[in-house]
Amino acid sequence: MKNLNQIHREAKTMRLIFIGLLLAPEASAFTLTMGTGNTFGRIFRISTWGESHGGGVGVTLDGCPPRIPITREEIQIDLDRRRPGQSRITTPRNEKDSVEILSGLNAEDVTLGTPLAMLVRNEDQRSSDYLENDMSVAYRPSHADATYDAKYGVRAIAGGGRSSARETIGRVAAGAVARKILRLYNGIEVLAYVSKVQEIEATNVDHDTFTMEDVDSNIVRCPDGPSAERMLERIDVIRKSGNSVGGVVTCVVRNVPAGLGSPVFDKLEADLAKACMSIPAAKGFESGDGFAGTLLTGIEHNDEFYIDPVTGATRTRTNRSGGIQGGISNGENIVVHVAFKPTSTIAKAQNTVTRDGQEVELRGKGRHDPCVLPRAVPMVEAMVALTICDALMCQKAQCELFQNDSPVEELPNPMGTTAHRMGGPRERVLATGSGPIGLRIDEE
Repeated sequence: MKNLNQIHREAKTMRLIFIGLLLAPEASAFTLTMGTGNTFGRIFRISTWGESHGGGVGVTLDGCPPRIPITREEIQIDLDRRRPGQSRITTPRNEKDSVEILSGLNAEDVTLGTPLAMLVRNEDQRSSDYLENDMSVAYRPSHADATYDAKYGVRAIAGGGRSSARETIGRVAAGAVARKILRLYNGIEVLAYVSKVQEIEATNVDHDTFTMEDVDSNIVRCPDGPSAERMLERIDVIRKSGNSVGGVVTCVVRNVPAGLGSPVFDKLEADLAKACMSIPAAKGFESGDGFAGTLLTGIEHNDEFYIDPVTGATRTRTNRSGGIQGGISNGENIVVHVAFKPTSTIAKAQNTVTRDGQEVELRGKGRHDPCVLPRAVPMVEAMVALTICDALMCQKAQCELFQNDSPVEELPNPMGTTAHRMGGPRERVLATGSGPIGLRIDEE
């Protein structure tokens, strides 16, 4: 058995070797790989684990507040919306995705403040679809096969391993907990829908009133019925040809308090972008008007402020900012858009290469989504809910640890859709002959 001095000497030697690898000119001869990237969040933190064709997938959720009532059935609702085999436009893989809560709850289904561990077992994996044909050695074009191999020197061939959308089960399970916390705190709602399939766009969706029932009323998950019919027709045509199609998921967060998010590197839209872009097949992110805002002038794009005549709160007449200004929520609806590429695995012949560098032709086999959008809806909702919940807890920890006891007249006017000014709107005093307030600007 090693004594303590031996252990210290070996640890020191390993540190010196590591530093040498980083600093020495010949360090380029070594490949250093480290397993990271499986954890998200600062206070409300998740770590997902498991592979598509392994024994199961799951999540460990740390930082969950205690005394939150949450049942397995509530979590299962979101998992059922994500699971495969829902319709003809999703993968036919038949999984129940039944969640098991291993820790973090008491017998009354109330959170203990300790880590929540949740597991979903894989039951219908068919690894032979990958291992008994050319897909075991050839890289699927635009898939993660080649890059995982380049990074780790080994990869889970069957089902794509961690790059599979099956990894998102853990996110959706934890997102259901975040959803419950947000609703209890301020009635915050997180709702997403398919807003675009190729060029077919939903045009009749009221972001203030649409519901989850509206979204789930059709298999495309678009609350605009006529647009959903056109989207479904397009998906069916492409599906029957052995091809795939992409589009956009829009997510709306209602009843968000003002003040969430932090400058400079932790801006709320930056955190939301990272969260949403981490979802498999996500290729683009917009906050508010996004790229369309570049076509406007400043006077057209700016969201003018006004005082709500009922609540006395500061509001904006438009919401081109998507509820976020300066990286901080302003209390209006948060609106983000996430672009998803067509599914990489398709049943059409494509040119590719094998692991040992041979050019071959590959035709994808196995079960996959012809369009990821319907199942991406709960994934986007989960990542947005996790981000907002984490931002809320960060705000409480930093800015609301101590109560602001300043006189009411020295406090900023309350801001947002759910804010109320004590005593109602302030009486407006108009100076005779007054015009716009002059403001001298000196910005970089």
